[in-house]
Amino acid sequence: MVFEKRQAGVLLPIFSLPSKYGIGTFGREAYNFIDKLKAGKQSYWQVLPHGPTGYGDSPYQPYSTFAGNPYFIDLEMLIEDGLLSREEVESCNWGENPSYVDYDAIAKNRFVMLRKAFENDKTYAESAEYKKFEKHNSYWLEDHCLYMALRDEKGTSWLNWEKGEKLREEEAMEAAKVRLATDIAYHKYMQFLFFKQWAALKAYANKNGIELIGDIPIYLSLDSSDVWSNKHLFDLKKDGSPKEVAGCPPDAFSKTGQLWGNPLYLWKVHKEENFHWWVSRMKAIFEMYDVVRIDHFRGFEKFYSIPAKDTTAENGKWKKGPGIDLFNAIKKELGNVKIIAEDLGTITPGVRKLLDETGYPGMKIMQFAFSKGVESEYLLHNHIKNCVVYAGTHDNQTSKGWYDSLTWEEKNYSGQYMMFYTEEWEKNRFIRHTLSSPANLVIVPVQDYLELGDEARINTPGTAVNNWKWRLQPEQFDDETCRYMDYVATLYYRDNKIIEKEKAEKEAAEKAAKELAEKENQTKE
Repeated sequence: MVFEKRQAGVLLPIFSLPSKYGIGTFGREAYNFIDKLKAGKQSYWQVLPHGPTGYGDSPYQPYSTFAGNPYFIDLEMLIEDGLLSREEVESCNWGENPSYVDYDAIAKNRFVMLRKAFENDKTYAESAEYKKFEKHNSYWLEDHCLYMALRDEKGTSWLNWEKGEKLREEEAMEAAKVRLATDIAYHKYMQFLFFKQWAALKAYANKNGIELIGDIPIYLSLDSSDVWSNKHLFDLKKDGSPKEVAGCPPDAFSKTGQLWGNPLYLWKVHKEENFHWWVSRMKAIFEMYDVVRIDHFRGFEKFYSIPAKDTTAENGKWKKGPGIDLFNAIKKELGNVKIIAEDLGTITPGVRKLLDETGYPGMKIMQFAFSKGVESEYLLHNHIKNCVVYAGTHDNQTSKGWYDSLTWEEKNYSGQYMMFYTEEWEKNRFIRHTLSSPANLVIVPVQDYLELGDEARINTPGTAVNNWKWRLQPEQFDDETCRYMDYVATLYYRDNKIIEKEKAEKEAAEKAAKELAEKENQTKE
């Protein structure tokens, strides 16, 4: 069992943290957030993927699965280090509405500031810390930074580059490295700052009894350094374009299915290479997080393959995935790491068998439970210890928004099941019901503790605008919220055990000091 004791955590993306400069970062507010989680006796903080984002700003379509998003580098820390002046940072437009990220403003100004910091930092490249970082991450860092420098130069994905650079011909690559040497160094510098700040934040969280849950998509963006530098691992044509792409078949929610467009893995090649690339990916992700949630777990048993020329997902076919072989390879290299399997949607017996073989906990979403006349697997009485229960996820409405959208019949049924009889939203009932689950781990989005509606929704699947934007305001997550989190975590035996440990150690130290003082006084007498 991955989670051995009853614990609780929250879901909040890094970009949703408060900050002065338009988007959440690894700065002071992140440390304050950890302090509040500890005060609320929480044990886990779940975030979304941290890769550098491109068009659409989705963390599930990053330019790299290994690299970090420079947007999260804290500018206040760079000011304190003398690499930027407060005046130049504050002179930038970071957006007009502090409750939502303005990605156009961020993209326009963030990289200007980071470039200035890079130009002002004259000694970083000679430091032992930087050399260690560069050596440790060389297996992805060189290719990623070359890719980003080329992409900046050309303003487009690698599919539109000249043949030599698209296909990574040696002469073209050597010329690019010389021509773009400064730009490559700049991108390396941003990755250095990202991982330096993140490592410090993670160490602080772990010291305070907070473990960090990361999230990785099963698929990669075609417009990524990973696909460009590892074409043989993907189902591509000679020119680099995909033969078939990922998605989901038609169902009750979509008559034409979902066409994601991600390139598919050549699992046969991965297996021949002992899943080396996937093991490297998981190793890197576990250096960043204590626990990892793998998105679209069912795709490892069978995946849906759609002809790349199609405009809908209607003509796709199911094909066999790597199955348990991949997870055996990960376990052999990394040991018994903590993995959460996103097993939502239509789950076949084959997927359930794979889940059982791995031993990973699946997910239960409380918002999915209340369809009158249907005994949903998400209802509380169907939960098991080895699963992770979510009030909702980043893809769902906030729980208040969800409840407000229910029909009268659905409200009536859910109210009876949770034992509250009112058509008005009751945060207390819903959160307490969720935390009372037999599951050892429960995750609640911060918006639910704050009773926020769909104005605070993170993402609406199938839409390309107004996602990944909502931001927490400093005054929203107050002491009263912390006390409530403390109360319900304690009530359902999910409190952060490090607090009791620290209290016991403090009491023991005080007792020892008192006994020593008494002994010294007796000696003097």
